[in-house]
Amino acid sequence: MRLKDKVAIVTGGGRGIGKAISVAFASEGATVVIAARTSSKLDETVEEIKSGGGRVKAIQTDVSDENQVQRMVAETLNDYGKVDILVNNSGIAGPTVNVVDLRLQDWNEVLAINLTGSMLCVREVLKHMIPHRKGNIINIGSDGGRFGYPMRSPYCVSKWGIIGLTETLAIEVGQYNIRVNCISPAAVNGERLTNVVMGRSKTTGVSFEELMSKITVNYSLQRPTEEAEVAAAAVFLASDDSGGVTGHTLVVNCGHHIVQ
Repeated sequence: MRLKDKVAIVTGGGRGIGKAISVAFASEGATVVIAARTSSKLDETVEEIKSGGGRVKAIQTDVSDENQVQRMVAETLNDYGKVDILVNNSGIAGPTVNVVDLRLQDWNEVLAINLTGSMLCVREVLKHMIPHRKGNIINIGSDGGRFGYPMRSPYCVSKWGIIGLTETLAIEVGQYNIRVNCISPAAVNGERLTNVVMGRSKTTGVSFEELMSKITVNYSLQRPTEEAEVAAAAVFLASDDSGGVTGHTLVVNCGHHIVQ
């Protein structure tokens, strides 16, 4: 087991990529603390992990709320005595609109959750990791943080920020034996992809089916990424197998960046 006796916090761990990472970490021997806003989704993930013999705790947390993040990390430390791994996965897709139609409240919400929330979680776990001179932080980015996508400006800006945060942190905390990396998927099969494509369909008038077919054309493997593939990358970055890797953005996008 590559993560035996590790304690990992996974934000947004109740569904999608976060759930897949939480399940994968538990199967590799980690104790997983999953944090998300929706308690019902957290409960489902907890039951799945426990049924497989894994160790897990759920803490309902809005990562954009400083006090809630502080409470979540403090509770983790109180229960388990340490935090070895943080996965910043919490995020929302935001609106699919042109900038001229973008509401300020939507812009602020996306950045508060996707970018500020990641910073808050990093800040709190580093208060523990730095004195212990070890730790591992994995930020979930996106191809939206490496390329421009029309009608997705809040999301793209937040993910560009995640890559910048990753590289900056890697320089800051490397001296404490703390590694910081990022995973960059593109379209990932699941609920979020469906919602984003439906939003684009509504905005552009192009059918859902046509938009989905265009997605697969733009990937060298001719398909979107699976959640389990992102989770496998997270296990690699969280384990000693990647001991010399920091400040890196690992692209897991079925070759989208090649075609793009």
